[in-house]
Amino acid sequence: MTADDFRAALRQLFRAAEKAGRDTVVVRSGDLHRGVGGYPGSNHRMPVCCEVMYGEMIDGVDEILRAPPRGKGASLEIEYLLPRPEGG
Repeated sequence: MTADDFRAALRQLFRAAEKAGRDTVVVRSGDLHRGVGGYPGSNHRMPVCCEVMYGEMIDGVDEILRAPPRGKGASLEIEYLLPRPEGG
């Protein structure tokens, strides 16, 4: 699993939520990683998953709802505003 795998899955969640007419979507890192695969497991890529989620945030628009103590973990939850900007 690469950052591109997580990014593609996250953007697919954005598109599905937009298509459903939603104006926000809350994404939990544990759920995103399970959808991509390899979690839970000894070879998981949770830090990469979380970095992608943080990287897709738009300052002043998206909101961290819950973050684990070290910032990266299965409980990270971010609310993203929809629709996303073009190219996102």
